[in-house]
Amino acid sequence: MERKYPNLCKPIKLGNVYFRNRMFGAPMGGTDITADCTVGPASTAFYENRAKGGAANVTVSELVVHPETEGSHMYHLDLQTVDSLSSFTYTADAIRRHGAIASVELSHSGQYAGTYLVDKEKKQGMGQWGPSAGTRPDGREVHELTKELIDDIVKSYGEKAALAKKAGFEMIMVHAGHGWLINQFLSSHFNKRTDIYGGSLENRVRFLQEVLDSVRNAVGYGFPIELRMSGSELFEGGYTLEDGIEIAKLVESKIDLLHVSAGTYQRGFGITHPSMFIPHGANVYLAAEIKKHVSVPVATIGGLNDPEMMEEIIASGKADVVEMARALLADPELPKKVMLNKDEHIIHCLRCYTCMAERAETGTRRCTVNPIIGRESDGLEINPAPVKKKVLVVGAGPGGLKAAITAAKRGHEVVLCEQNSEVGGILIGEQAIPFKHEMYQLGVTLGKLAEDAGVDIRLNTRVDKAYADKENADAIIIAVGSEPFLPPIEGLTRDTAILINDYHEKVDRVTDEVIVLGGGLAGCEAAIHFAREGKKVSLVEMNEEFSPDANIRHRPLLLAEIDKSDIAIFKSHKAIKVSENGVLCVNKEGKEVFVSGTTVVCALGQKSRRASVDELWDSALMVSQIGDCVKVSTITTAIYQGHHAALDI
Repeated sequence: MERKYPNLCKPIKLGNVYFRNRMFGAPMGGTDITADCTVGPASTAFYENRAKGGAANVTVSELVVHPETEGSHMYHLDLQTVDSLSSFTYTADAIRRHGAIASVELSHSGQYAGTYLVDKEKKQGMGQWGPSAGTRPDGREVHELTKELIDDIVKSYGEKAALAKKAGFEMIMVHAGHGWLINQFLSSHFNKRTDIYGGSLENRVRFLQEVLDSVRNAVGYGFPIELRMSGSELFEGGYTLEDGIEIAKLVESKIDLLHVSAGTYQRGFGITHPSMFIPHGANVYLAAEIKKHVSVPVATIGGLNDPEMMEEIIASGKADVVEMARALLADPELPKKVMLNKDEHIIHCLRCYTCMAERAETGTRRCTVNPIIGRESDGLEINPAPVKKKVLVVGAGPGGLKAAITAAKRGHEVVLCEQNSEVGGILIGEQAIPFKHEMYQLGVTLGKLAEDAGVDIRLNTRVDKAYADKENADAIIIAVGSEPFLPPIEGLTRDTAILINDYHEKVDRVTDEVIVLGGGLAGCEAAIHFAREGKKVSLVEMNEEFSPDANIRHRPLLLAEIDKSDIAIFKSHKAIKVSENGVLCVNKEGKEVFVSGTTVVCALGQKSRRASVDELWDSALMVSQIGDCVKVSTITTAIYQGHHAALDI
């Protein structure tokens, strides 16, 4: 038997514990933290799902070690709260019974306590503690930790580690990166102390060393300790990679795995959690450089989801372990598929931040491409249907594909019709924009999964009522999606105008002077793409804001990309006429403004294909409508509705 990715699949021993491969489940907060800050049953199922998917370890995040100075609504672990210890015990067991090693991340947010609270105003009443007194950028006062409080926090790290070990966890991660408390001590930007915890790098590392000693004394020799640190803070005034190397050398004797991340949560979210605008593996260089200077095994992280890239990282010695968080939300079975040489079945993370935006806005966890995330306790298995039926799915966009796959897995006879020559629906157009190529790849992969599930895929097939009646299906799932919205703008049908949906077919027709009409998500991303190609780009939007349809994590990074690109901005400008040399607009003062350009790319939104829905409504007794044909929305909505429409048959 030959493994396609032998280095990724090779076991590793840390301390006295063996891990089944080199693919680790990085920390990611759960989905139902109870009012008492225990692990709710949905979170237990959330972590168990990742263990079932083949990861070598699964890390539960974040366990607040000292609620007295960090009262965030994250996990707490103590002997006083009812169900606290038992909830962790059940979670460790749920992870371990599938062969993964259960780990828990010990954390203290320091002066950024309360970051994850949905009620942001509640932070006003929380004490904000850090290595030094001061005022946060948002105006909140930060109190300096006394030596007595430092000692108590150090002690609490050991106490929580001991309780986690008692609960059945076989590894501890100490979080010392991303701008949290330990990072604040390490950084001269935050740490202005003049005692033994401030000044020189050796002094600034002292708190971390004491924490690691406290944890080691609690868990004993041979129990693996993983240290998560930022290889560099990556902002002016923060510590550098050279400092990161020295920090690592000062603590390596106290740990079993050095997990090298990047940046700080407050000053580089899109770097710490690499956005679609950044290459995959952009932070690997930090781990690779630090590994040259330490003898302890090193883990790397940051936008990793491609087995070939991860295999090369291990094979070339850049790191000993690769860690994934979002990638295992998109496809919890990624490690298992790698182990089984079935990497072509992997559903890749889109780096769209739906998962992190929902956490911040609603306190839940969601994933664009995986409808199970946050709902694992509803059941992971797709059970066979008691009565097998013929199901006609109309439209092979992401929602229709997911519906077809789920219905086929339930044992139904599934016919999937698509009027285009390939599957993917609106995702087909993403192939021409490099940083969105994984969205196109999603359609390709779902198509393969549908084919492998036995779905009868019929391309170039438009379904009207006559066709549907002839098929005589027991159930129809209508997933015909949406079509471009074209307002009555004079000249919009000129040859110089291209619909964003058709751009992938007309790349060669785009000149070096491009006007993008529409500053929603699609238009903004197109403008960024054209600017990266070196074209002269003008972005025209009739409203005052760009991309209100982007989620709260993606939007700031999107706007930052626009700001740093050489894009001419025209907000509050309504296009009234498209000509050969540009677009005539009216601004909010009612004055005409001519925007010059020789190609116009229209990204003016989508509208539901309701006519097809109405035509097919009586072609079967059971009819479902999903995705954009119901209401123009997101891939997340389409896939979720498609999956559940199939479960309902």
